Amino acid sequence: MKYIEDFKEDDLIIGHYLCKQRQSLKARNGKTYLSLFLQDKTGIINAKVWELNNDIQNFVEKDVIKIEGVVLIYQNTPQLRITKIRKSKEGEYDTGDFIPTTDKDVDSLYNEILGFISSVSNVHIKTLLENIFVKNVYINENIKTHSAAKSLHHGYMGGLIEHIVSVTDICNYLSGKYKFVNRDILIAAALVHDIGKIYELSPFPDNDYTDQGELLGHIVIGVELINSEAAKIEGFPQETLNLIKHCIVSHHGELEFGSPQPPKTTEAMLLHSADSTDSKIKMYEEALEKADSKVTWVGYHKLLARNIRKSTL
Repeated sequence: MKYIEDFKEDDLIIGHYLCKQRQSLKARNGKTYLSLFLQDKTGIINAKVWELNNDIQNFVEKDVIKIEGVVLIYQNTPQLRITKIRKSKEGEYDTGDFIPTTDKDVDSLYNEILGFISSVSNVHIKTLLENIFVKNVYINENIKTHSAAKSLHHGYMGGLIEHIVSVTDICNYLSGKYKFVNRDILIAAALVHDIGKIYELSPFPDNDYTDQGELLGHIVIGVELINSEAAKIEGFPQETLNLIKHCIVSHHGELEFGSPQPPKTTEAMLLHSADSTDSKIKMYEEALEKADSKVTWVGYHKLLARNIRKSTL
């Protein structure tokens, strides 16, 4: 099959893709058409079905479908004009083609998490982390496969554990560079700062906001989880709990970015800086990976609000 990232204008596309979203809409002339979002492991593309006839067979969202269509450029963005659709048959496709996945070894990443937990000297904090990452069955079953976001950064299977380990690595390095840093609190906060995303986002292939995620968000979910797990530990110090929770609620840095509080401790500021660095550099990486190898300026990035240049020697 031809992957979405390789689509070029005027390409004739015949292949199997996951129908992530399906909407029946009305054109200005009153005619009904279908607007679809198709996904493979390299990306998502919008597709339009203008002629609803016998070549467009029955299918629903989350089906894998075989399509025939042509790539167009609409408002500087590739789009498919589809003329044929049928539901794909079992054995015609590989499910691994439709789910974007980290290129890291998730078992190794999980072992790194266990290593960070072992390095924590505070008994209460270490027990808290073990309860979350080892004894909590739901987290243990999902931590290796969950994404870190719907689309912003690390939005692929295994993206969450990749992001958690990367942020914790940065925090571990920074903990020895500055005064007045409680390493145990910083490491714990780095490990759990996005743990609420396991509940905020649904598993693949959906990778969409859950009802809980829409209503509460991963920061509130994460704080509730920390409260619940800490309550199971006899004598867990309230001050320690407050300092860890403060890191979680402030890790987006500013009120307008979803943090109820700005960072007010050294550990919270270091976590915010590490989280911001890892998420933004991942955006650069993803933009550079998708770019034509022959170009130097790879294009304007809406979220970063800037044109991105490839460094060449």
